[in-house]
Amino acid sequence: MRLDFKCWYQSRAIWGALIAIAAGIAGMYGYHITPQDQQTLIELLSALTSAAGGLIALVGRILATHQIGAPPKELLK
Repeated sequence: MRLDFKCWYQSRAIWGALIAIAAGIAGMYGYHITPQDQQTLIELLSALTSAAGGLIALVGRILATHQIGAPPKELLK
C-alpha cells in the first residue's frame, strides 16, 4: 500500500473548508457567496498555490548552493 502525501495548501478539501468558513463569516456581515462562487474560488486558489509552489521551487533551485546529482564515488567509500 502506497500513501501519497501533499502539503496542506495543495488540498482542494482544505481550500473548500476555508472558503466555506469565510463564506459563513461573510454571511454574518451581509455578504452572500453562492456555491458557484465558492467553487470558483477553490479552483482559483488551488491554481494559485500550485503556481506559487512551482515558483518557490524554481527560485530555490536557482539560489541553491549545492549541485544536484549523486555524490562522487570517492565520497561513498
